[in-house]
Amino acid sequence: MSTTRRLVQLVAGLALFGASIALLVRAELGLFPWDVLHQGVARATGLPLGAVVILASVVVLALWVPLRQRPGLGTVANVVLVGVFVDLTLAVLPPADALAPRIGLLVLGVVLNAAATGLYIGAGYGPGPRDGLMTGLAARGWPLGWSRLAVELAVLGVGLVLGGTVGVGTVVYALAVGPLVQPFLALFTVRAPHSADRAGSVPTPSGDPS
Repeated sequence: MSTTRRLVQLVAGLALFGASIALLVRAELGLFPWDVLHQGVARATGLPLGAVVILASVVVLALWVPLRQRPGLGTVANVVLVGVFVDLTLAVLPPADALAPRIGLLVLGVVLNAAATGLYIGAGYGPGPRDGLMTGLAARGWPLGWSRLAVELAVLGVGLVLGGTVGVGTVVYALAVGPLVQPFLALFTVRAPHSADRAGSVPTPSGDPS
């Protein structure tokens, strides 16, 4: 696959990832665990949600330093673009009042999140900050599954206390995103011929921004 096509796939994946977060916000049925934290911080500080996503990504990326993780182009693009597209989508997508369209936004958001994850990780330019944190902990001997669970429960709890939205959408996401991401990863993963391209590849993602 050409570099241009991979870059387009990366940007498209990050744009759709940001849009998927906005869909869940408008559904008001529960957010992804990290986004419960982001929304809670946004409500507590008055900052736009996308700005909080960017700031949180920078903080998480700083945690890579003691873990000796190396960011890729996709990591940096993830930090900047996901939050931008969250706010852009929220600006054009009105709230939904009735339950039926809110359920539709929930389902679309979860599926779109999985597809977006397959796109941006499949481009092979490096993991998002949060996925890199998980793989960095695993590389230091922490069990990956338990590390991810502990971190996501922690951010979920803090976000809930700060006023983030937890609900059926949070549960649906937790149960569905893993099985949904796998076929999208298989569809979109680039088989890079050069080791430099492979350096940014990552294992199965958490599905959260980044």
